[in-house]
Amino acid sequence: MSKLVKTIFLISILVLGVSCQKDDSSKSTTSKDGHSQSKSKVYYTCSMHPQIKEDKPGKCPICHMNLTKIEIDDDEDDLVSAVVPEKDIWQCKDFPDVTSESEDVCPMDGTPMVMKSKENKAAKVVAKVKLRKAQLKHFSPDFFPVTSMKMTKKIRLLGSVLQSEEKESNIPARIGGRVEKVYVKSTGSMVKVGDPVIDLYSPKLITAGEEYLLARKSYTKSKSKEFKDMLNQSIERLKLWGIKSFQFEKWYKKGKIPRQITIYSNATGIVRVRNATVGKYFKEGQNFFELSDLADVWVEMDVYEHDSSLIKIGQKVELEFTAIPGEKLVGEIDFVNPVLDRKSRTLKVRATIENASGKLKPGMIANAVLNLDIEGMPLVVPRTAIIDTGKRKVVWTKVSGKSFQAKTIHAGYESEGYVEIKHGLMEGEEVVIEGSFLLDAQAQLFGGYEDMKESKSSGHNH
Repeated sequence: MSKLVKTIFLISILVLGVSCQKDDSSKSTTSKDGHSQSKSKVYYTCSMHPQIKEDKPGKCPICHMNLTKIEIDDDEDDLVSAVVPEKDIWQCKDFPDVTSESEDVCPMDGTPMVMKSKENKAAKVVAKVKLRKAQLKHFSPDFFPVTSMKMTKKIRLLGSVLQSEEKESNIPARIGGRVEKVYVKSTGSMVKVGDPVIDLYSPKLITAGEEYLLARKSYTKSKSKEFKDMLNQSIERLKLWGIKSFQFEKWYKKGKIPRQITIYSNATGIVRVRNATVGKYFKEGQNFFELSDLADVWVEMDVYEHDSSLIKIGQKVELEFTAIPGEKLVGEIDFVNPVLDRKSRTLKVRATIENASGKLKPGMIANAVLNLDIEGMPLVVPRTAIIDTGKRKVVWTKVSGKSFQAKTIHAGYESEGYVEIKHGLMEGEEVVIEGSFLLDAQAQLFGGYEDMKESKSSGHNH
């Protein structure tokens, strides 16, 4: 009888052992009240080829690496984004920063408010990740609620000082003649209005001077209208040819015209080009000297292409120069080149700076700063929340305590660590700002991205 008991006992153990065995692809735990708390699904995949999924351990059929065991929750609900639909917002037409949640009249100018366009609609969800309890122990993300804010952008530029073309001037030959003497020693010399610049021998000018003497003597004797008109015409002619009143008054007192007549400067500036040399003959209209007035100078700056649309005429720019450390000058953008440089991909802009002291010299380097206000109140997220792959920009958003989803976004301007969201997120959504790369790696490794699921290629798709 004892032998029979032993046999029955062994059979019962075998039956219990078989009944306790379960498929290795699933596990479960039971609470005290008898309800199942969680279920897990197990499969084996390749870390380099996540499209491979096997129900038992082995090697990857593509690269022959050992398959990795993956355990995922199977009883969780599908990810559902709890995003509140975007509300209708009205704004002032000419003051977009002034908004209202109801249709009203603009308090700034009394005009009817217009509805703000809904640009930030929900974007395409490209990946979903559910973290296991073991992973959550080592995952401490930081979140940022998508919010609207006023953005100011600081643009730093490099520029150089140029001579102002508006201040360039010339000392021309108003009548033909030969240069007998040059008073300006070299280029770079400072010339002021009324300074003597050359002595000129001009037969035509000498003849006009003699006509002036004759007309004046005749008028002094007769006082006739005819001689008065002749005198006025001769005086006007001499002035047009650059002769000063004190010169022909001196000629009249001496009663003769000098062979070499001094020509005086009609402009102020620094000699940029010195054409006049002794013995050189000049025709009417040719320049003895070319001058540059440095009372005002230009500062030309290069703006990168991605900032070029923000630059407008009239904006203030702060300038610092290596040559005058510790001193800041303020200029105003008065020219924006309409054409972008194809080689450097930059836009030339220019500001005019007062230089009464003469400290600024052409060729000096300037460090410029433009502080710009971006229109409106755009939605923003921190720069650290965005994963830029080059082809697209992705942001991970929180759905639940252990569920996250990746969305593609269209980003706008970046300023002070924040990025404008043109499309893809709604106000109030929580984005991951620290830990997003761990979620991205999880999705990359286990085929969480939609394009990886749909990919037919055997390569690893980023």
